[in-house]
Amino acid sequence: MASDDDWYLTGALDEFLAHAGDFLRGRPAMHTVPLTVTENLRARGVHLYGGGAPEFGVLRGEGAVRAAFFRTPPHPLVLTSLTEEEADALAGRLAVSGCALSGVNADRDTAAAFAAAWQRRTGAEAALHQRLRLYRLGELTVPEPVPPGRARVAGAEDRELLARWYGEFCAEVGEPAGRDPGDWADERAECGDLMLWELPDGTPAAMAGTAPKVAGQVRVLAVYTPAGLRGRGYAGAVTAEVTRGALASEADEVLLFTDLANPTSNGLYQRIGYRPVSDFAVYAFA
Repeated sequence: MASDDDWYLTGALDEFLAHAGDFLRGRPAMHTVPLTVTENLRARGVHLYGGGAPEFGVLRGEGAVRAAFFRTPPHPLVLTSLTEEEADALAGRLAVSGCALSGVNADRDTAAAFAAAWQRRTGAEAALHQRLRLYRLGELTVPEPVPPGRARVAGAEDRELLARWYGEFCAEVGEPAGRDPGDWADERAECGDLMLWELPDGTPAAMAGTAPKVAGQVRVLAVYTPAGLRGRGYAGAVTAEVTRGALASEADEVLLFTDLANPTSNGLYQRIGYRPVSDFAVYAFA
């Protein structure tokens, strides 16, 4: 049985990766969020996501790493898979330290176990905020018919549009904007990792991007179409193009998350060739 003493906590990213890096890379699909976020922190600086300083933790047992977590305030705690006993031990350790958590994000069972333990330990109300499904690409199938227009890489000239769409996207999915929208737009233009679907008259109609490749996996993210342009195939077309780009980078796995409350997006990604891997959940703490 895990105890709170089994958890090693640190604020140092390099120290965390030295302990947990091999463990995270051992299951790149299930650990896509820790892998991509820590890679962004390593490349761009530990204060990339604003809020307080990042926090990390590693659970060791029998000479091996069994689990890990990270937190980039104000975002929820992100956990790898835990048993109920391990979740309770971590909740106890963090509660005693006075840690203020906004929520938890993990695979469905782990998230439920930690949310229950946190509520029991602190009295904070835990409410299910979002149900997510992780998908992995099987064989890419470009949805037909392809809508009019073309995909192009977003650049500096798109900064204002990208910043506005990023804010709208975060509001729509119910997540805090972890970055300043202008900074996020500048970074996307600099990295060249976001594409727009552009109509024949040059009007951008949808966007989709990718996280950096880490441990052979690339995750598609920030898929967004403004409300007035939906239902015309633009999101599917631009998602297919960024997926094609991920494959061209020789990624072993191309992944994405969907909100299970949105049957349209879940159906779309399956038509493109994505297949379910696992369900995740986000709980918010009052």
